[in-house]
Amino acid sequence: MTSPQTVRPYQSYVYAYPHKTAYRPLTGRPALRELWAGEPKDALSLYLHIPFCEVRCGFCNLFTRIGAPDELTTRYLDALDRQATAVRDTLGDDEPVRFAAAAFGGGTPTFLTAAELERLCDIAEKRMGADLRSVPLSVETSPSTATADRLAVLADRGTTRISIGVQSFVDAEARAAVRPQRRADVESALGRIRDARIPVLNIDLIYGIDGQTENSWRSSLDAALGWQPEELYLYPLYVRPLTGLGRLGADAEAAADAVWDEQRLRLYRAGRDHLLAHGYEQVSMRMFRRGDAPQEGPADYACQTDGMIGLGCGARSYTSRLHYSFDYAVEMREVRAIIDGYTATEDFSHAEVGRYIDGDEVRRRHLLQSLLQAEGLYLADYHERFGAAPGDDFRGELGRFEARGWLDGSAVASGLLRLSPEGLAHSDALGPELFSPAVRAAMAAYELK
Repeated sequence: MTSPQTVRPYQSYVYAYPHKTAYRPLTGRPALRELWAGEPKDALSLYLHIPFCEVRCGFCNLFTRIGAPDELTTRYLDALDRQATAVRDTLGDDEPVRFAAAAFGGGTPTFLTAAELERLCDIAEKRMGADLRSVPLSVETSPSTATADRLAVLADRGTTRISIGVQSFVDAEARAAVRPQRRADVESALGRIRDARIPVLNIDLIYGIDGQTENSWRSSLDAALGWQPEELYLYPLYVRPLTGLGRLGADAEAAADAVWDEQRLRLYRAGRDHLLAHGYEQVSMRMFRRGDAPQEGPADYACQTDGMIGLGCGARSYTSRLHYSFDYAVEMREVRAIIDGYTATEDFSHAEVGRYIDGDEVRRRHLLQSLLQAEGLYLADYHERFGAAPGDDFRGELGRFEARGWLDGSAVASGLLRLSPEGLAHSDALGPELFSPAVRAAMAAYELK
């Protein structure tokens, strides 16, 4: 049997498939009205992207910029309003248009002022027709922007889940991750969030930071548990090109260090076991939910089901045949140029950049979304949707996973294809192995910028 340790466990976080680096400019700029014609629109997801942060963390490769000079947030919201108006028009009124879930992400949506957050909610409701008070609404925040006035707006407008990126409660570790913050400020922000009485609090933590030990990791976990968050996400640290840590010299050779891999695996297992012992349920490699907490909206990865409207220059949209967005970059100068171009755009009625999804890719995406969940994939559901078994469609990949001990053989009797604990631990190696050759080639050919 092949040992799991022979495969590098930290290769890529599959938070979307295909990744944006597989997107390309779309020939003919297809009209959104044609793309959405005939698509189900009665249970859409809505995502609004705010590409601004007060600082950029050393590990971050998200589409965001530091600060917003010269009334840039106003111009960005103006463009978002124009885009929402155009997109809602393309959806038409021949059949019901309803949003079943909504999210504000970034960047940091709470970089916006309280008044600007009111306007953001108005765009979602008055332009798109989303009823934010009757559907799950998730919003991302940061310790320095989780102010009482902003949180009051979000609570009043129906926010059911707020996610705060803490990463570490140990000040020295936060500095090592190029995330300048003090624990006292983090605790104050968490207090304000709890005072706002938003039903679900999620805290993000990172393991694998330079100098982090099992004791300091346990300290961060216990500090987070002190707030009894309904959800906790445990992220492995990655060092990616063009990020702050990458520029500081933590290059690809260091990132490939087997010692670091083993440190992250050790900390992951310690964190997982600690949360399980404190009454949390594992939802995915990263996500843990308190046993008595409500599930607010779709589970992890489920937001990628067909039928998503993304507004903002870093947001994706999904039809059953096409995933589309705007251009993607990490380097700050490129990001600024894309944001400036977005704010100057008047015509939002066409898709600019994306990737068409054929039958094989739909199956791969469905398998990825389901298999990377602790619950696993229901074999009957897969057969009903695709007329085949996963083992028929992905015999080679699933055979390798089984040989490595990544599949739970006992789950088959319950009609499930499910990962073993070791399989979940290696999600960031398993996921990329399910990428199609065409997507791999497109990602490899992408020119970093």
